[in-house]
Amino acid sequence: MVLVGAGRTDAGVHATGQVIAFEVEWTHSLGALTRAINIQLPDDVAVRDLEPCTDRFHPRFSAASRVYEYTIVLSQDRIPAMRLYAWQMYGTLNVAQMNAAAAHLIGPHDFAAFGAATTGESTERNVYRAEWREVAGDYRQLKFVIEANGFLYRMVRRVVATLVRVGRGKLAADDVAAILQSRDATQVKDTAPAYGLCLVDVTYKNV
Repeated sequence: MVLVGAGRTDAGVHATGQVIAFEVEWTHSLGALTRAINIQLPDDVAVRDLEPCTDRFHPRFSAASRVYEYTIVLSQDRIPAMRLYAWQMYGTLNVAQMNAAAAHLIGPHDFAAFGAATTGESTERNVYRAEWREVAGDYRQLKFVIEANGFLYRMVRRVVATLVRVGRGKLAADDVAAILQSRDATQVKDTAPAYGLCLVDVTYKNV
């Protein structure tokens, strides 16, 4: 069986909304097929839903947008349960300034400063939303949601690391616009850890 996915992620990145396509001969219900596949999968992978598709559908090339979410935990104490799912750090972050900086990313831009394309591909992408929000809970948790028509290699992790520098007062919000316009990858100093990143959704239109 050949599997075709909506995209690839770095090692350590999670996905709750990955989409794959495959061809299979099956005479029973989709629910029975879901159960049959999940029995064979390792414990850290599961099929959530199955739908029939046409020959025109391609998980990657038919996608209208992808949505990633990055989680940060701010705590003076380690939170072992979040060790593999969030970037844990001490201190505080200025979320308002981080959102002001993130606003510069929205729209069509050349994101060469924040990521690399595969050979021959353009580094231009269109970001539809990019925002931080605080999640209520036992400890302070921030989530960064970014949606675009596509992403460059390590683009989201480098964006997050840059916005964290803004939150820590090491960069001004407008500095992010200057970095973006520079198209110079050497302007981005850090890459956020992979384990805080998750592909949460892939959207499609007219398929």
